[in-house]
Amino acid sequence: MPVRQVIREGRVPVMVFTDDLAANARQQLVNLSRLDIVHSHVAAMPDVHLGIGATVGAVIPTRSAIIPAAVGVDIGCGMIAVRLSLGAGDLDERALGRVFDAISRDVPVGFEQHAEGGARSQAARPFQRGLRRILERHPGVEKRLGRHSDWVRQLGTLGGGNHFIELCLDEAQRVWVMLHSGSRGIGNAIGTYFIALARQDAERVQRRLPDRDLAYFDEGTLHFGDYVHAVGWAQDYARENRAQMLELVLAALRRHLPPFEASVEAVNCHHNYVEQEMHYGARVWLTRKGAISARAGELGIIPGSMGTRSYIVRGRGNPESFHSCAHGAGRRMSRNEAHKRFSIDDLESQTVGVVCRKDRGVLDEIPGAYKDIDAVMSDQEDLVEVVHTLKQVLCVKG
Repeated sequence: MPVRQVIREGRVPVMVFTDDLAANARQQLVNLSRLDIVHSHVAAMPDVHLGIGATVGAVIPTRSAIIPAAVGVDIGCGMIAVRLSLGAGDLDERALGRVFDAISRDVPVGFEQHAEGGARSQAARPFQRGLRRILERHPGVEKRLGRHSDWVRQLGTLGGGNHFIELCLDEAQRVWVMLHSGSRGIGNAIGTYFIALARQDAERVQRRLPDRDLAYFDEGTLHFGDYVHAVGWAQDYARENRAQMLELVLAALRRHLPPFEASVEAVNCHHNYVEQEMHYGARVWLTRKGAISARAGELGIIPGSMGTRSYIVRGRGNPESFHSCAHGAGRRMSRNEAHKRFSIDDLESQTVGVVCRKDRGVLDEIPGAYKDIDAVMSDQEDLVEVVHTLKQVLCVKG
């Protein structure tokens, strides 16, 4: 489908790739479009919904400036997936139960972290110098870490919320491993610190903003370069975090499943991040807040909610979306509303056939709290083509 609606209430248009746009998310998009730093237009992906600071599913090109709250606090959050040389016949019920227990034991979730640095220390070494520079210039980042101060032991951990590890079967009944996570406590500390710093800078120069969360750093100002370094560091850490978890998951699978090889068909992509790109004749800072890069021929991952389908896709390079597409199904309701509306019986019925937790601790992640992934995919047929359709058989939630 082409752009479904264009909102012209700000300084630049908002191009929306869906008809399913809540009023509060619409207002956030309009606020973004009123900023004088935005280049060309704002794009809203089919999974668009209300966010904190900026709309989830928004793609925002800014000239000589970055909005830290648009990048968010889970900097570099994204997906990794790899296909295995196993088939559905290798996943009997007993094996899946053992695999679920092994992954739950080997990959810390929620606020947990590895008991010892161990092998993670080697993976963490390349990050030490860059983090030292961040903390020397901005000791306030370290003050915000609290219980998350040991970033080395958090490398290779899942976190909470909507983060997950899944085993899936594709259309040919081949096994895939797919997981979703970000930059953990250290990324959150960096994000919250610089968001507050941007607000302070905006107040000091009395910058008028449609929303205080849209405070930004200008290129050439005191804190811009430090933020670019810090956000880049967190994005790299998030990517390595996913790679480390994948190693742990594959090791767990090797203990309980027949021998296998991991395919070269792997994808590791961010969906909360910022980087410099060329769009509409200008080099801009492009923020994808809940969106993935979908350049022509580029592979990406669009997960559904637990219990529904997910997709490996190939980008079409659509310029109107800034070569981007949706990052998932997108929430239809808040976590509190999901707890009020659904029961454990609902959770069990909506996750039939999936080995996963089925308790109140994950009730806010019930498929019914999310948009219909098939509708989301239909809305972006001119943004991506489907390469593989995945259906999960096991899901470990954060």
